[in-house]
Amino acid sequence: MNIQLRFFASIREALGASQETVTLPPGITTVGALRGLLRERGETWAAALAPGRSLRMACNQLMADEATPLTDGCEVAFFPPVTGG
Repeated sequence: MNIQLRFFASIREALGASQETVTLPPGITTVGALRGLLRERGETWAAALAPGRSLRMACNQLMADEATPLTDGCEVAFFPPVTGG
């Protein structure tokens, strides 16, 4: 399965990338599993996508949670929560 990844704001800055296309290995079928797979890329990725970090996720431009299923060709975005003042 191929998906498009997008990273925004401080996540983009930490990872040094704004987007990429990835081919997922078998068994990676949810947004949560994808997040776990990306953390395995190294220390920077593990810190940026850490489980305790305040982070929003979207799949095909709809808010997503860890259980959201992935489909071939979908777009998954990671971004910090929006704050206002």
